[in-house]
Amino acid sequence: MSAVLQDRPEPGTVDLTRSLPGQDALLTPAAQTFLAGLHVRFEGERQARLAARRARQAAFDAGALPDFRADTASIRAADWRVAPIPAALQDRRVEITGPVDPKMVINALNSGANCYMADFEDSTSPTWANLLAGQQALREAIAGTLAFSGDNGKQYALRPESEQAVLIVRPRGWHLDEKHVLVDGQRLSASLFDLGLFCFHNAAALAAKDRGPYFYLPKLQSMEEAALWNAVLGDIETMLGLPHGQLKVTVLIETLPAAFEMDEILYALKDRIVGLNCGRWDYIFSYIKTLRRHRDRVLPERGQVTMVQPFLRAYSELLVKTCHRRGAHAMGGMAAQIPISGDDAANGAALARVRADKLREVTAGHDGTWVAHPALIPLAREVFDAHMPEANQVHIARDDVHAERDDLLRPSLGTITKAGFEGNVEVCVRYLAAWLDGNGCVPIHWLMEDAATAEIARTQLWQWLHFADDGHEPLHLDDGTPVDFALLERALIGLPSKFVDQLRMPGASRINEAIGMLDRLTHADELADFLTLPAYERID
Repeated sequence: MSAVLQDRPEPGTVDLTRSLPGQDALLTPAAQTFLAGLHVRFEGERQARLAARRARQAAFDAGALPDFRADTASIRAADWRVAPIPAALQDRRVEITGPVDPKMVINALNSGANCYMADFEDSTSPTWANLLAGQQALREAIAGTLAFSGDNGKQYALRPESEQAVLIVRPRGWHLDEKHVLVDGQRLSASLFDLGLFCFHNAAALAAKDRGPYFYLPKLQSMEEAALWNAVLGDIETMLGLPHGQLKVTVLIETLPAAFEMDEILYALKDRIVGLNCGRWDYIFSYIKTLRRHRDRVLPERGQVTMVQPFLRAYSELLVKTCHRRGAHAMGGMAAQIPISGDDAANGAALARVRADKLREVTAGHDGTWVAHPALIPLAREVFDAHMPEANQVHIARDDVHAERDDLLRPSLGTITKAGFEGNVEVCVRYLAAWLDGNGCVPIHWLMEDAATAEIARTQLWQWLHFADDGHEPLHLDDGTPVDFALLERALIGLPSKFVDQLRMPGASRINEAIGMLDRLTHADELADFLTLPAYERID
């Protein structure tokens, strides 16, 4: 190993822009050197991948459509399989997801789910305090020492390790920076910070337990981005003295371009990938963003864009077919519902929708599914147990699925209602206010909203409003009302009156700031790639 290390560039100089109690125990000099080395070796390629994203989007904006790649046809045609899946990940029928605060970590690991995706990405507002608390909570959970005392005096403690969910960590995506860590004056990649720091402290302990470490990789758009992750993971294995392929990953297929490169992404990571996941909410967001200039591909309001829409069904079934052909798991999507207290009829209807969704997934061949709330675990498990008696159903080939380009791009039928338009405004403002206040996972109208669902609301509003640019006819609500900025202004002005209990809302003190941000983002001539990019500059 020493000969290899001698050929590597020297790590850069690290500067931490903030100092909080306890951070020295995480960001030790050795940890800083480790992170700096990752930055020096991989930042150039990360920037190249982000530039390729921008070039690709410019082509889509000019009228091109995503398609399967001609230059990688041989990968899709060849017979190959991914490396064997570890025993701990053979049965993933129910996974719970959520942020990384100590209480959530304990509750999720104790929840009875097969796996817990500890999320540094869409359900965590990346304040410096939140990130450090999350890293410390996971470190203590792995050591078996994590405990938490609530404000009401309630004590939370971990169950015995054999009764805990298997831990899977999701770092932030390639597009995000970590502004609190500078290497030679340049911001560190948020992806490298989250995954690198976690591995530095926990990889050896998890490997000794035959528990990975395991990761979910978000927001990928191409096989080249997957290859970058593969290089990073291999480098970390070398630096920490772990065997090749020790770090295992599942990739979220949550961008429209990635849906055309599922085989290629599996191939780029074939020594360490165990599956793909239908990241449905981000996928809808990406469909809107990618095809933002294509008027013939406009989606109806969010509530009408369900998994039975042809383009979403084609995507999910192609994912099953692709994964199973390669010996990988095909994971289903998120049930965002949370229990509705005090209304048995409404709660029953919500649970019925969850049941139907999980039944669709398991009968389509998915090997597991996601829930956002522990109360949904028994229902999801019941459905999968009834239809998947084995640990998984990788043996179901789905050779009947033939999803072509047009199937993956087919627009949805539906409408935009006044309630749907105003609902997008409300969800985006309320979520953004909470996110700015440090809360990245927010219950709104009995749904657990995270950055992905807020992004659907935000990009739909921008797209609907900007089709009146350049003299084109505006879109209309189902009652004939033009979708224009006057409609947005009325919705924003009337929004605070809808907040009956505004003072107790998450992020209540930042509602006006969120309204201002949404107003600017929707008026901008160009659609911002991610809501969290400008918002990140407003948090500590």
